[in-house]
Amino acid sequence: MVFHSVHPLIQHLFPARVWSKTGSGQSIYLTFDDGPVPGVTDFVLKELEKRNMKASFFMVGANVKKNPNLALEVVASGHKVGNHTYHHLNGWKTPNDTYLNDFFACDQILKEVLNIESSLFRPPYGMISGNQAKKISKTHEIIMWNVLSGDYDKKLSTDQILGNTKVRLAPGAIVVFHDQEKTAVVIHEVLPHFLDFILESGFQTKVL
Repeated sequence: MVFHSVHPLIQHLFPARVWSKTGSGQSIYLTFDDGPVPGVTDFVLKELEKRNMKASFFMVGANVKKNPNLALEVVASGHKVGNHTYHHLNGWKTPNDTYLNDFFACDQILKEVLNIESSLFRPPYGMISGNQAKKISKTHEIIMWNVLSGDYDKKLSTDQILGNTKVRLAPGAIVVFHDQEKTAVVIHEVLPHFLDFILESGFQTKVL
């Protein structure tokens, strides 16, 4: 999505979607979208492990098929995995049947490769139609966010990304980063500093 924080009206219009976790104490929820991608996802795993942190990874089915061992490493490290469609589709631009088939294909590859049945789904770009959401929400929580790092935004410097993400952090926050090729440089520069900030601020990370 184009916005880095979520307007209350948007949350009000889509109350069935999970935007944050209330009653979470000092817990926050780190999430990583679009992987697994070699050179990025493995870097994220190492940085999380250094700090004994856990996160949730919304995986693209095609990337799971291309990088099964890396996907398995995410699970073996104790992190949560969610569905992010098979081909990273924009629900607003995709016919319902095509979108839902792609969603189910991702579920299938997660089961085949990782032997898991995930109950979590995040629509790529945050864009999903009402009919698509109605179908998917019968079996999956639709996980959105209230802190979007902007790590994909070429107009933002690493200092801006880090600063914007820090200032929005609060208990129960669902934070989005991307473990993909386009964000590889930014992730290497920003993530270690952000994870240290989490620790210094007294927050704890949990999986969704």
